[in-house]
Order: sequence, then C-alpha cells, then structure tokens
Amino acid sequence: MEAPTTSLSLPWKTRIFLYLFNTVTYAAIRPDGTVNRRLFNFFFFRIPPESKPINGVKTYDVVVDPTRHLWFRVFVPTEDAIEDVPLIFYFHGGGFAFLAPNVKQYDVVCRRMARKVAAVVVSVDYRLAPEYRYPVQHDDCFEVMKFLDVEENRLKWLPENVNVSRCFLAGDSAGGNIAHHLAQRSCEFNFQLLKVIGVVAIQPFFGGEERTNSEKEHDGNHLSLSRTDWYWNVFMPEGEGYNRDHSIINVSGPKAMDISKMDFPTTMVVVGGFDLLQDWQKRYYEWLKKSGKEAYMVEYPNMCHGFYAFPELPESEQLMSDVKDFVHMVLKKTTN
Repeated sequence: MEAPTTSLSLPWKTRIFLYLFNTVTYAAIRPDGTVNRRLFNFFFFRIPPESKPINGVKTYDVVVDPTRHLWFRVFVPTEDAIEDVPLIFYFHGGGFAFLAPNVKQYDVVCRRMARKVAAVVVSVDYRLAPEYRYPVQHDDCFEVMKFLDVEENRLKWLPENVNVSRCFLAGDSAGGNIAHHLAQRSCEFNFQLLKVIGVVAIQPFFGGEERTNSEKEHDGNHLSLSRTDWYWNVFMPEGEGYNRDHSIINVSGPKAMDISKMDFPTTMVVVGGFDLLQDWQKRYYEWLKKSGKEAYMVEYPNMCHGFYAFPELPESEQLMSDVKDFVHMVLKKTTN
C-alpha cells in the first residue's frame, strides 16, 4: 500500500468537480432546510439508459412503484458472457439527500463495476431527505430486493444468466450505510430466491455523538462536520428525540444491534486516509470482527471521501480491482 502523504493532493479536474459539487449543494439548501431540487438537477443532470453497449455495458430502467417514484437501473456487461453471473445491488451516496442512479457520476461508477467485476448491477433510486426521512430510504431499497425475489419479476427484468443466490449489497457513503442495514434485514427475512453473500461498504456514512480525531483533523477535506450534521438532521425523523448514537447512525455504538448470532455476510470496508468519517468506518470493521464476522478493511491512505467517483484517480481504478477480487473470493468460498 502506498505510504500516506501529509496533505490531500488531487488533480485539478477532481478538485474542480468537488468544488462545484459543494458549491451547488450549499446553494441548493434553502434557509428553511428544504432542498431546491431544480437548481441541483440543473448542474447534475440525469442521463437516460442506453440499450446500445457503452464500454461493454448496456443499461435499462425498471419501475417498481410509480406512486413512490421507486425504480432502479440495471447494468448488464455484454462482453465475455458467463453462466451464474452474480447480482450486485448498489446504493448511491449523497447523504441520503442528493444524487441518483442516473446522475452521470453514478452511471459511470456502476458501469465500471459491472464491467470490471463481470456482474449485473442493480442501482436503486430511493426517495431522498428532507422530503422523506428515515426509514424511507432503507425501506425503498429493501422493496427493490423483495421485488426481484419474486420469480416473475426476476425472469422479466434480469438476464437469464444471473444467479440471484449469489447477491452482494454494495454502496458508498450513505449507500454504504444502507448496504449494512439491509444486510442485517436480510439475515432476518425469509427470501425465496435471493441470498446475500457479501457486502461492499465503500466509505460508509456512519457517525455518533462523539467527535472523533479524524472528524476534527479532516474537517473540510471535501466533507465537513457541518455538512454531515445537516445530513443527519434532515434524515432522522422530526420530534422523536433521536441523536447521532441511534443504531442507524452509530452502528457499532452503545445501541448497536447484536449480530453475533446472525449469518451476516462477508464484508469489505473501504476507508480513505483523508476522510473525516474514517474513525467510524474503522470502528465498524472492528465491531464486525468482534462480533465473529468475516470482514476485510481496504485502506487508501491518500484519498478523501468520494474518491471512487473519479476514474482519473489511480486509486479509483484500484478500488474496482479490489472489489472484483473480493467478490470473486466470496464466490469461490461459497461455491466450494
């Protein structure tokens, strides 16, 4: 692993995008705490699915429930078709309040993952805070899993060579939070077809009442404490006395669920050395190990929060290789 540097160094292209993202999200947050969606979408426009393969991957969208605007985008690799292709459910980041599967950055991330891993990726468009608060985001994503657990829907909407008993839950930031909690739910839910065998938590969005050393040291390296506090405030239900030690936020804290007796899937935790959330992510990894679960932590010491979205970064490409290795390792163990 490359030795860590003492200061964050990124290419100008990456810096410009991060500056634009932070500027636009700040501008889109109104004084009353609501979000100006029209302003945000003007800069981060949506792109349609593409039935003609681009970089070896074709895409199409599936509507689960039009009344809730619940849908997902399917990414299908078209090169080197094989049998028993794994299925990856992907949950996007954005603090539960921004972004979507059809925003260019996430279309690219999932396209790269489908091609690199040789897996079909289902990227879920869950409803966003503050218009919709917890548990809507987690419920929406779980509804998509249940939708594809129905044989008729699986046959209609997934390629024939997908093996839904070889499922992975993956997500970045807020999506990493969702991936963990849906893995817990999956352990307690009687799926008929689906079987979750792995979790890929990419810089998962966890927190707590305590201010950790990494939060103090890396405040402002793309992500700030004021921003994470805002995300949690608009995500959690109003008037219920919730704080950041709630188990949905502080997953390994004083109110953590006991997963020691659960058949919790093998988990890969991705950590960035300049991410203010890294202490919470490392505690999560340690909690999984203490709970007797198989877990692996992969560190990128010179990367900030969100580095995976930038193909120009060598670490972003390395992450895709590491995800591929993890998925294939878990598949091999489950097959043997």
